[in-house]
Amino acid sequence: MPVYLQPLRNEDEEQFIRDNQYAFKYGAEQYFSAAEMEGQYEEDDEIISRKAIIDSIHRDGSITYRIIEGDKPVGGIIVNIEGEHGDLEIFFVHPSCHSKGIGQAAWKEIERIHSEVCVWETVTPCFEKRNIHFYVNKLGFHIVRYYNKYCADSRVSEDLWEMFQFQKVI
Repeated sequence: MPVYLQPLRNEDEEQFIRDNQYAFKYGAEQYFSAAEMEGQYEEDDEIISRKAIIDSIHRDGSITYRIIEGDKPVGGIIVNIEGEHGDLEIFFVHPSCHSKGIGQAAWKEIERIHSEVCVWETVTPCFEKRNIHFYVNKLGFHIVRYYNKYCADSRVSEDLWEMFQFQKVI
């Protein structure tokens, strides 16, 4: 089935948030034991907070899309574009749709729609091996930095610790 991107409609925002939280929580639960999950929640047993998603959706310059396969929403993407630079803020595919090429097809569509972007950047937690594989081996990103408590740059927030930064130059 064809995959396309649909700009997020106001009436779909709540479902987008729930779908995003489900996908992120699913990924973490695949890696961490129940005991380890205790320290991973941002709020209300969620890996990514509602506030973080809403802030990304409504940030100046952000564009939010639902990933649609056929007529069914199966994921979402939030990008922030400034000239020739793009930040991939959030990218998720519903776990039931993993390994079907949906993420790759959605990313190709992002690159087509935003062909003005020459450099894309994003971050993902170091435990998310599936994401790392996806960004590096499927989409052509490169790891350019590993954020951790040993970073010499004091401006690096603890929120980024144990994260990889990726970059794709087109």
